[in-house]
Amino acid sequence: MYELDLSDSYIPAQQDDIIFETTVGGLLRDMAGRRPDTEALVEVDMAGECRRRWTYAALLKDGETLGIALASRFEKGERVTVWSPNIPEWVLLEYACAFAGLVLVTANPAYQPKELRYVLEQSGSVALFMVPEYRGNPMADIAATAVDGIDAIREVTDMEDVDALFKNNGEAVSLPRVQPEDPAQIQYTSGTTGFPKGAVLTHRGLTNNARLYAKRARATPDSIWPCFMPMFHTSGCGMITLGSLQSGCKMLIVKVFDPGAVLRLIEAERLTAILGVPTMLVALVEAQLHANIDASSVEVVISGGSMVAPDLVRSVRDTFDCDFETVYGQTETSPLVTQHYHNDSIDDICNTIGQPMPQTEVSIRSVEDNSVVPVDTIGEICVRGYLNMIGYHANPEATKQTIDQDGWLHTGDLGAMDGRGYLRITGRVKEMIIRGGENLFPAEIENALLEHASVAEVAVVGLPDPKWGEIVACFIRPEAGYVVEPQELKSHCRALIAPQKTPAVWFQVEAFPLTGSGKIRKFSLRDDFLDGKLEPL
Repeated sequence: MYELDLSDSYIPAQQDDIIFETTVGGLLRDMAGRRPDTEALVEVDMAGECRRRWTYAALLKDGETLGIALASRFEKGERVTVWSPNIPEWVLLEYACAFAGLVLVTANPAYQPKELRYVLEQSGSVALFMVPEYRGNPMADIAATAVDGIDAIREVTDMEDVDALFKNNGEAVSLPRVQPEDPAQIQYTSGTTGFPKGAVLTHRGLTNNARLYAKRARATPDSIWPCFMPMFHTSGCGMITLGSLQSGCKMLIVKVFDPGAVLRLIEAERLTAILGVPTMLVALVEAQLHANIDASSVEVVISGGSMVAPDLVRSVRDTFDCDFETVYGQTETSPLVTQHYHNDSIDDICNTIGQPMPQTEVSIRSVEDNSVVPVDTIGEICVRGYLNMIGYHANPEATKQTIDQDGWLHTGDLGAMDGRGYLRITGRVKEMIIRGGENLFPAEIENALLEHASVAEVAVVGLPDPKWGEIVACFIRPEAGYVVEPQELKSHCRALIAPQKTPAVWFQVEAFPLTGSGKIRKFSLRDDFLDGKLEPL
């Protein structure tokens, strides 16, 4: 823990660690040289069964072989899109593109033709690597529709076709020199507001961020990490994949998240750490209550991506008898900005998002004049350092709106910092509800509602109102066996928060629309109501 005594909401870059000049491919070469026979990668299929396995030496051999094949087909700096669930070939392609100096563009395997075409065209990709089908999504047919008429696409390759994937054009090629500041990936933001933007991330940013994450999570060569977070997101291909690489430990790449299967893996493979969004953790806790498997190997559970309710923190700690850490970040910051320590107090774990990572400047700034605000004052969370993206691909205007002239990346998240440098989230700048001229923060209201036994998940949004400008609307997915009782929940809120923060309109939903990274698409809820698709209680 950093010992800080702040009066203003600004933390300079802490010097307890350094930033290495590393690349994704260089790190694999280094680890394969140091731990060649250590098991590095294990495939977990749709049924939750372990299949193919790679040591670090084997992973390097396949990664370099594929890298040479790609270098024979593409030029350094060209962009290729990977559109696939979590399979070993995704990991191989990540390393191979790093060796070949290609920029890997990631796409959600749930995409439909319009969404996939948008990513291909906006990124300027010259190839698409995909699988024919995943969970009923006819990806081969979708790919054919999406690429039709895109002249830049030279190749559409089935990643599960070994001959096609490793095809070498026959020319003798050498792998190019790749620099730490080179772009490694284009990760598309989850699009909670409008069209996704492609954040261009560097080798230096991704590799160092993953290393510092793994270090604060206390990973060792003996750790065993599952990866069921999507590989198309920085949590999967960055934090877990590159974090386990730099720890020299084993990673299980899990094709589909199934709580029962994950519990079986915990028992059989002795998994030591779990990273999952809150909805995944809720499912794991519920499944463990019935399965009661031996989970004694689990040392830490880590979550982020959306608000982590205090009750969930407590239930995970009680169920798995482990540490709990919350992380905060976004795609544009490679992705982590803050993380808890394993020995933080339960109060800090439940009510903050931890302290900044090493070598990361963080400030809270006024949304009115961009000045640094005093501690314990709500403003916009801003970040500066090695972790920030180069910019949004082919979108200089959006880049300028996000990264100011002093190099501060404006996250769009509202939050506050206490005198110790611990942060908390209060909402999004664009999600902030202005009721009668007063700023209301959805996360505060959601936290209060999650304390009620009937509430499993909740989303608070602002709806237009002729009298107040906006009113507070609440969408709730109830726990099993409950129905939403607005009057009871109003009384609950009035006991915890001010009257004007209590929702005026209530909705019950069976499930929430989610982004690819597991966040609730609040604008979709608002739009569905305005379009007459949702009826209040």
